[in-house]
Amino acid sequence: MAAQDPEDAYTAEPFLPDRGGLDALRKAAAECRGCPLHRDATQTVFGAGDPHASLMLVGEQPGDQEDRRGKPFVGPAGKLLDRALEEAGIDPSDTYVTNAVKHFKFTQAEPRKRRIHKAPSLREMTACGPWLAKELELVEPELIVVLGATAGKALLGSSFRVTQVRGAVLEEEIHGRRERLVATVHPSAVLRAEDRESAYQGLVADLEVAARALG
Repeated sequence: MAAQDPEDAYTAEPFLPDRGGLDALRKAAAECRGCPLHRDATQTVFGAGDPHASLMLVGEQPGDQEDRRGKPFVGPAGKLLDRALEEAGIDPSDTYVTNAVKHFKFTQAEPRKRRIHKAPSLREMTACGPWLAKELELVEPELIVVLGATAGKALLGSSFRVTQVRGAVLEEEIHGRRERLVATVHPSAVLRAEDRESAYQGLVADLEVAARALG
């Protein structure tokens, strides 16, 4: 019999609370050991925002500042996202923001060197999936904005390509629920773009589609 790959056992499922709302879920997530990413991260970074939001935004994973502060989208990408939401006619305080993966994955050449973001694997995203599924169940958003390819793969599978579907309203089955989604680029990709203004206007245009879909 072939030996089982230890990554096959990665799952957050045993750490989910039996009852309670988002606060109970957040407290339980702080103790999650469902995959090895918790070992190097400073802390779990859970979702935040309006618990009854019509719009949920799902990104990839916490960044360096989010890992240090324990809140999602508080770094440069988060500030850019808030500005783009406002320009698209969406009040950031009326949204719920979270990530497909709740721990920061990074590489670091030396202990005092800058921590460099590293994309989570599909298995790590799958392991973290129960947290996101429960967030969707509790918030019950009318629409999900998918920020970037990694979030899209976590929600829609490995064949997802943001460039093929961005800016359109999709309807998909996700974690047993029929959901409406709009995909766009991650705000960090805008910050890395050679033509940042063009990339930013593309993000705003996609968020305007989300705003119109919400009515």
